[in-house]
Amino acid sequence: MAKVKITLTRSLIGRPEDQRATVKALGLKRMQSSAVQNDTPTIRGMIRKVEHLVKVEEVQD
Repeated sequence: MAKVKITLTRSLIGRPEDQRATVKALGLKRMQSSAVQNDTPTIRGMIRKVEHLVKVEEVQD
């Protein structure tokens, strides 16, 4: 299964609680932290919700 590396590039200060919760659910804790997740439709939807806060890269297994 393909994987994606998600990096938090913008601050969560002043962001709505639903965006904060989405970032936390993706496994990101602080600025410049990264998490590798399976590339599923659920994860893609979460990324789309906070795409202005994160950077996404394709990762090979």
